[in-house]
Amino acid sequence: MTLPLDHATFSPGVRAADWRAAVRAAGVDLVTSRAVGRAYVEELVQQIEEAGPYCVVAPGVAVPHAKASAVVRRDALAIVVLDEPVVFGHPHHDPVRVVIGLAATSPKEHLRMLAELANALDAAGVTERLIAATTRDEAVAALTTP
Repeated sequence: MTLPLDHATFSPGVRAADWRAAVRAAGVDLVTSRAVGRAYVEELVQQIEEAGPYCVVAPGVAVPHAKASAVVRRDALAIVVLDEPVVFGHPHHDPVRVVIGLAATSPKEHLRMLAELANALDAAGVTERLIAATTRDEAVAALTTP
């Protein structure tokens, strides 16, 4: 697995009033880690407003991402676990408790990271381990340990 987990951020117990706040929390973590510029946060929200809840990829898990652009400085992930789940409007996978913000420097890297993350999230118990994680190392281990 070559996900950019060395610098992934982890924020457990985040309070979000709605999906926009949940997505912005992940976006702000990407900004704080200097992976993206501030404009990326609103790009994440705008993408969902325009395309619907495409980013809800598994039960309880959303992976908001916007296309590679000049505001993305490096490939990055921001793992956010919400205190209380929020509704994104997905017909099968709502409500969402785990939000993993994704930023990629190129379209090719974007697709590769999404595919790897989908495979990681497909493993049994991953979502539960992410929710139970209290440290960044535990969250990273949840995504890398089968």
